This record gives sequence, C-alpha cells and structure tokens, in this order.
Amino acid sequence: MTALPPLTCFKAYDIRGRLGDELNEEIAYRIGRAFAEVMGARRVVLGRDVRPTSEALADAVAKGLMEAGVEVLDLGLSGTEETYFAVTHLGADGGICVTASHNPMDYNGMKMVKAGSAPIGKADGMAAIKALAESGAFAQARPGGTVTDASATRAAYVGKLMDFVDVSALTPLKVLVNAGHGAAGPTFDAIADALAARGAPIDFVRVYHDPDGSFPAGIPNPLLDENQPLTADPVVAEGADMGVAWDGDFDRCFFFDHEGGFVPGEYVVALLAAAFLAKEPGQKIVHDPRVIWATQSIVAEMGGEAIQSKCGHSFIKQVMRETGAVYGGEMSAHHYFRDFMACDSGMIPMLLMIELVCRRGESLKDILSGIRAAYPSSGEVNFRVADQAAVIARIEAQYGPRAEARDETDGLSLSFGDWRFNLRASNTEPLLRLNIEARGKPELVAAKLAEMRALIEA
Repeated sequence: MTALPPLTCFKAYDIRGRLGDELNEEIAYRIGRAFAEVMGARRVVLGRDVRPTSEALADAVAKGLMEAGVEVLDLGLSGTEETYFAVTHLGADGGICVTASHNPMDYNGMKMVKAGSAPIGKADGMAAIKALAESGAFAQARPGGTVTDASATRAAYVGKLMDFVDVSALTPLKVLVNAGHGAAGPTFDAIADALAARGAPIDFVRVYHDPDGSFPAGIPNPLLDENQPLTADPVVAEGADMGVAWDGDFDRCFFFDHEGGFVPGEYVVALLAAAFLAKEPGQKIVHDPRVIWATQSIVAEMGGEAIQSKCGHSFIKQVMRETGAVYGGEMSAHHYFRDFMACDSGMIPMLLMIELVCRRGESLKDILSGIRAAYPSSGEVNFRVADQAAVIARIEAQYGPRAEARDETDGLSLSFGDWRFNLRASNTEPLLRLNIEARGKPELVAAKLAEMRALIEA
C-alpha cells in the first residue's frame, strides 16, 4: 500500500481532523488496521457518535480491524464512556469511539484505549499506530475477522452507573437535561429508566433530546457562552431545580442552577470531591493546575489528599491509576472515577450532583455560594497568538521575579499570596489559555485579567 504523507489528525492523546484531507475513510481503515497490529488485538470495541460521517468512518475502521483478524464488538450509536466501559466489561483488547465531540461540523475523530480501558499515549502506542497507518506496511491479512452486535452492553453499563448513586438518599427534584441532539439521549433514557425502576423521585425534563447529526440547535458545546441559554432558559421556564447539558459524545457534562446560572467547572470539581470525601474520608483527589484553590480548600477541610496532574485525559488517568485516587476532575468538565476504570464519564457527575443536592437540602446555587465567594476566578480566557513561547516568556519576565510560588506542572503557574494564574498552551488548538483566581477578591481577578490581557495582546 502506498505511503501517506504525515497524518496530521493524530493529536497528543486522540485523533481529530478535518474531513477529506486530514481524515477520510481510507485513513480510518488504515488506523483500524494499524491499531489491531500495534495493540496485538483480537477483540476490539467500536462505538460512534451521531455525526453524519461517523457511521461510514466506523465502518472503515471495522474493515481495517477485520482484515487484521479482529472480532469487532460493535456498540453502534453510543458515548465514548460506553466504549471505555465495554472494553473492560467484555475483556476486549482495546476500543475505538469515532467521535468529533464538540469540534466543527467539518471535523471528525477517534478516541482510543487499550486493554483495561487504559489510555494510549504517544510512547505506548499512539506514535507506532500513526507510523504504521502512514506507511501502510501492514502484515499479511488474517482470516476470521467478524462484527458482533454488542449494543446490549448498555444494560451492564447502566447497572455500573447505579453503583455511584444512593437512590435511598434522593428526594423529589426536577432536573432539566439537554442532550444537544448528540449521542446522549438514548443512553440517558436507559439511565432514567433504571432510576425510576429503583424508585428515584426525580422528574426529568428533556430538551434537544433526539440524536440528530445536523445539530439543528448548534454543535453541542455548553462551555461556550453563546450556547448556555439553550439550557439556562428552559431551566427557568420549566421551574427546574437544576440543569445538566452534555457535549456530543457526552464525556463532559455541565451544570446550571435553578436560576439558569452556569456553574464553572472548577467548582464542580470541588463539589464532586466533597461528595466522595463525605462517603470515603481520607481519599486522594486529582485536579488539574488551572484553577485549584477551591478544590484544595475543600479537600483539606474534609481530610483528603489533593494531587495535581497535567491537563488532559491521558495524564489524569495515569495519575489516577498510579495513586488510586477515588476521583479526578478538570475544570474543562472532564471527570474521572476510580471505580469506572479511572475513566471519564459525563453521566456519573449528573448522578452525583443530584444526590448531593438532595442530601444537602439546599439549592445548587446556595451550595456553591460560599466557595464561589471565597475563591473567585476568571474562567478560562483564550488568546490566539503567533508565538506562544514568546508570550509566555514575556509574562514570566514580568511576573516571575515577584511570585511567591511557582509551578510548571502544565504551563506556567505563579502565585502571589492573594491571587495566582496559570498560563498554558493548548494541547489541541493553537491557543494560549489563561486562568486567574483570587482569595475573596473578584475585583482583583478583574484587574489582573485586564493587566495580563494587555501584556499578552501587546
């Protein structure tokens, strides 16, 4: 097979590319074939999201896998976390979910794991898969490749999720859920049915629920300010106690209080850490380095141990596995669970937050008010700059000499007693990402953001 030019769709820890030149059915076939050979796989789970191109790309991946003699365990339309679950549940040698998550319409991609639902990093497989897919120098085709319908695995996945919630602690609650016309709808329905069968007194209101790859309400990415009214407005209109929204493959979830207020991700991490430590005191909690003080404060107060990791699912998962941490969270709305193969899930946080609100007997807004006031933050502010390294060096020269503490776990973090910032280059986009937080002084956050914005954009 003719060698391809370098494949630009291989990123730091997944595959993502523009349709046509960066990712197409031939490339997908090669990736499937290379995955099977590099992983030495005989059984591979395959899932896909709702995008119009995902089914054809998944079919091409399956063809590559089958030509390498693999039994393809096909989940059909499903979420990334269902692929993660099925790999371990079915004892497969790896898994691939064809998904572009929240990327633009002209993109698609893949998320891959190896046996045990462990992440695949550059050094332990990703680079080799890329090189073999590019070269096309595959071994001789093997007989015996098949496709098996594995969609019934969803029932076991839902059963696993029920282990994370104490239904007896739930009280009547009205929850609005927004699937964004992504893959979440059918999976959520199975979860809601399981809760109802166990007597959970939760009234769910569904909006933008049916899967539709044309995304008539826009690509589901609730992190964007312009997309948040799609959940916030119906929360208020329906008189819901809280709202939950997912991205396209529902490995991220986002929360809204009863007034439609968006809950920033760093406070979700802090609350979920509290939820676990209330049940399992002394456990380890992993967090990313962007906005840390709220989480660190709650973990310390509740007798846990906070552990910092680089951003990105492969890094967080590795730290989770190495330390045995019960929970890990990123402010970008990725949440990881020891008892879910140390993988991320967008459905488990929903269950945990519902239980937390029921146990506290307070609104989500009231639960959050103290921690938000104590540790105000800027939210992530993105800058598109020509020379990321030069900008970081300029910021370091300006602030470094005055810093009380410095950390380079991921990007540059400098602390100054009553405020701190993290500035890092994105792993997936040509952006610099800035986060600022303070101790009880929102006006200080605003002032420092204006000051740093001027320096970065100079």
